Amino acid sequence: MNEIGIAIIGSGFAGLGAAIKLRRKGFTDFLIFEKADDIGGTWRDNTYPGCACDVTSNLYSFSFALNPRWTDTFSGRREIWKYLTGCVDRFGLRPFLRLGHEVKEAAWDEQTRRWIITTPRGTFRARIVIAATGPLSQPSIPDIPGLDTFAGTVFHSARWDHDHDLTGREVAVVGTGASAIQFVPKIQPKVERLRLFQRTPAWIVPHVTRRVSRAEHWLYGHIPGLHRLNRTLLYWAYESMGVGFLHPWVNRIGQRIAERNLRRQVPDPDMRAKLRPRYVMGCKRVLRSNDFWPAVTKDNVDLITSGIKEIRPKGILANDGTEYQVDTIILGTGFHVTDSPVMRQIRGRGGKSLADAWTPTMRAYLGTTVNGFPNLFFLLGPNTGLGHTSVLIMLEAQLKQVLKTLEHMRRKGIATMEPTAEAQRRYTTHIDRKMAGTVWATGGCNSWYLDSTGRNSTLWPGFATTFRVRLGTFRPADYTFATTAGEAPIGASRELAKR
Repeated sequence: MNEIGIAIIGSGFAGLGAAIKLRRKGFTDFLIFEKADDIGGTWRDNTYPGCACDVTSNLYSFSFALNPRWTDTFSGRREIWKYLTGCVDRFGLRPFLRLGHEVKEAAWDEQTRRWIITTPRGTFRARIVIAATGPLSQPSIPDIPGLDTFAGTVFHSARWDHDHDLTGREVAVVGTGASAIQFVPKIQPKVERLRLFQRTPAWIVPHVTRRVSRAEHWLYGHIPGLHRLNRTLLYWAYESMGVGFLHPWVNRIGQRIAERNLRRQVPDPDMRAKLRPRYVMGCKRVLRSNDFWPAVTKDNVDLITSGIKEIRPKGILANDGTEYQVDTIILGTGFHVTDSPVMRQIRGRGGKSLADAWTPTMRAYLGTTVNGFPNLFFLLGPNTGLGHTSVLIMLEAQLKQVLKTLEHMRRKGIATMEPTAEAQRRYTTHIDRKMAGTVWATGGCNSWYLDSTGRNSTLWPGFATTFRVRLGTFRPADYTFATTAGEAPIGASRELAKR
């Protein structure tokens, strides 16, 4: 059995960020387990037409690896993937990558105080596990009656079928969320007919994006600190938008902008009524687009809001009794966030899985560690998401807390750690109390932010700055520690490239 100090599961932003930070702090006995044959996570898998980030490029990148060569103020997925690949090479991570090593199970062994990690290419034993699979990694396939009987082609937007030419096709798109508003305008001109099934409309604001000029590239390369200053200004500009999520009445200003944009782009009042949300802006994810609403108004598009009753071999039957003939179904139905499969694959003390511990709702101390799961760190875990700025800011705050914890363990000769039940309870109670007045609790919608109990277990009810301040402090009293005499310090250096 292969013995390692730290196992990182996933090679997206979270996994690579963890690896870079570990190396910088002298923790070099780690491996990165990736199920696919390349790195990149979300930005590797989502290849649908028009896929791009809705957070500005200079914030949607590591603060410790700025990229002065972004070609657009809001980067496309290929450029983001290229950035991540560049980080792998820049920080020397290739020897630590184990591609094609899907983690089937990570189980805590109480006797050896190790995590037993099972992959198709062997079993590994690790002292620490950092789960970095991300919240948007497992596509959610809706439970629609008859879906398995459809005679045509079906695929999820996160697993785009590029071999299936949509030209001249009768296409149904199920869902009008963040992915659909990007790919619908791209496929609309190609298809013969587009049936767009909308359950709940989204608030959409204008997308102010542009190409980055040569002059800007030159300035970033020749004036020290200018690029970081730009990032800092963007940080505070985005941070100010958080006010509307914490005090919903403020978001009505943005709501009026979106309504004006809707009136300008959709002249038909009946169509406009279907596309206008009935909840307060921010309750569900706010989207950015300049071309989705115009695409929906085209002659070859039908917007269907009555819901789907069932799918038949050659079409879709709506709840109003109308049957729509289609030969292709594209599911823009999001991801498993509050019920991710990885939760069933990680088993802590007594064989209890994260899915068991997080039923009926997810709870974690600082969104990072979980009582009953020794030596486990969960990146971008419960209540670490944001509605107004880059989630990478939250990720970097978590990584700071992880490194402070590991350094404490190394310094004190600690073998295992986990948060106390009381610390976890106190923290989640604080989260729930702060959530009560936010737009997610009062805005009048049912979003994927909420779990089966109706609790918002995904988002942080505050500013990114307050999260950073809280996770910038390590509190040993909030953890239970155990020592084992004679063990080498966690993360002691090893030569991994030869394994």
